[in-house]
Amino acid sequence: MSHKNTSQIVIVGAGPAGCATSMFLSKAGISHTIIEKSKFPRDKVCGDALSGKVVYVLKQLNNGLLEKYTNDAPHFLPSWGVKFVAPNGKSIDIPFKSDISKETHAPGFISKRMDFDNSLFEQLDKNFANIIDQTELIKVEQSLNGINLFCKQAGKEVIFNEVKMVVGAEGDRSILGKQLGGIKKENLHYCAGIRAYYEGVTELHSQNFIELHFLNELLPGYFWIFPLPNGQANVGAGMLSDTVSKKRINLKADMLRAIEQNPGVRDRFKNAKLVGKIEGWGLPLGSKQRKISGNNFLLTGDAASLIDPFTGEGIGNAMYSGMLAAAHIEEALKANRFDAAFNQNYDKVFYHKQWDELKLSHTMQKLVKYPWLFNFVVNKANKNSTLRETISCMFEDLDMRAKLRSPKFYLKLLFND
Repeated sequence: MSHKNTSQIVIVGAGPAGCATSMFLSKAGISHTIIEKSKFPRDKVCGDALSGKVVYVLKQLNNGLLEKYTNDAPHFLPSWGVKFVAPNGKSIDIPFKSDISKETHAPGFISKRMDFDNSLFEQLDKNFANIIDQTELIKVEQSLNGINLFCKQAGKEVIFNEVKMVVGAEGDRSILGKQLGGIKKENLHYCAGIRAYYEGVTELHSQNFIELHFLNELLPGYFWIFPLPNGQANVGAGMLSDTVSKKRINLKADMLRAIEQNPGVRDRFKNAKLVGKIEGWGLPLGSKQRKISGNNFLLTGDAASLIDPFTGEGIGNAMYSGMLAAAHIEEALKANRFDAAFNQNYDKVFYHKQWDELKLSHTMQKLVKYPWLFNFVVNKANKNSTLRETISCMFEDLDMRAKLRSPKFYLKLLFND
């Protein structure tokens, strides 16, 4: 037996991308339905880092969530920078902000997705958002007047007929992305990741810097240690799927070997204990421009393959794309236009604002293939305070960061002390 629903706007998925879309629609006074297959709180395998872009989106919402995270120490840890560790073991600390005395809150946070996603979900405004959880999208069908969504809820079929605008926010395995957007997994633009929770990892940074280690055992991938509340750490590794496939790499075995044997990290794990099990997931990278809209639909977050190619961070672009999707829907409703030609404005706005950053991250991802270059830059930065400050500024200024793509930058390093 089928149950039929009507709604002009439907968001599929209540992760960061879907929740951001919903919250900005509610802020604009736009009624909508949000479908989620799970029951919250639920876990999501992730690195758990919340970038400055997440902070920016929360500021635009101005709904008190950012202040909550700043003060909610049991679940949200403020992070003030990143530590890069070169293959030769030398490291450099890069603050996210050059002068933290001017800051009222941290530029980034770290939180388990169980806690972060649930906090967003609880923030959804039921005055405008019709929330239907434990309902899974099975199939989509384009019709002349919109999109038909076929869902399953407690063994029964639920159909949403002729939806004017559907937002795909259901993550990496998005049915909307595959069936309507034609998005396919491409190993050159896809990363394999594994994540573990540990307690008892030592020498974590006093200002909760996230750590990216470019260990010889895991090149051309990377290993990370992100501090978490309650003395835990998110520990994981990522590598381009193309490399994993061609070299038949066992990412889990290589990561555990590095933890046990690498001289730069093994002592820090001497008394550490694994909490739960090591889990894997896929990261669809934003290292190429894709079509992220069409007739009656928009794709956001992982469903649109928007993960940063260098850091593997996806929550920032997920929430940012959700914010832009909501703004586009507001314009679509005003114009009564939901066709592919009109929706292409969403693609244009997102890529106009974010493509330079994604392209630069893709370039930096490629530099991992040259470990000598990482060693060289980190060695120089340790000796040269001006260079350290320059690299710090690159986190605040995209134009400064673009220097990393220029051969002149490395030539200057080579010939100047």
